[in-house]
Amino acid sequence: MLENLLRPTHLLLLVIAALLLFGPSKLPELGRSFGTMLKEFKKGARGDFEEEKPQEIQAAVQETTKT
Repeated sequence: MLENLLRPTHLLLLVIAALLLFGPSKLPELGRSFGTMLKEFKKGARGDFEEEKPQEIQAAVQETTKT
């Protein structure tokens, strides 16, 4: 059942449906947000939360742990 899932005609129909639903101006934005979501999900799964904090938050955390 799943072996015929990603045939070229199916992918073409998915692209046409996406164009009709969202319009050509919205698709690049949706693609970027989907890529960002996947990147954040992978970082969360690995536990790389410390890289995402801005410098101000890291400085505030360091100041509170010093006292």
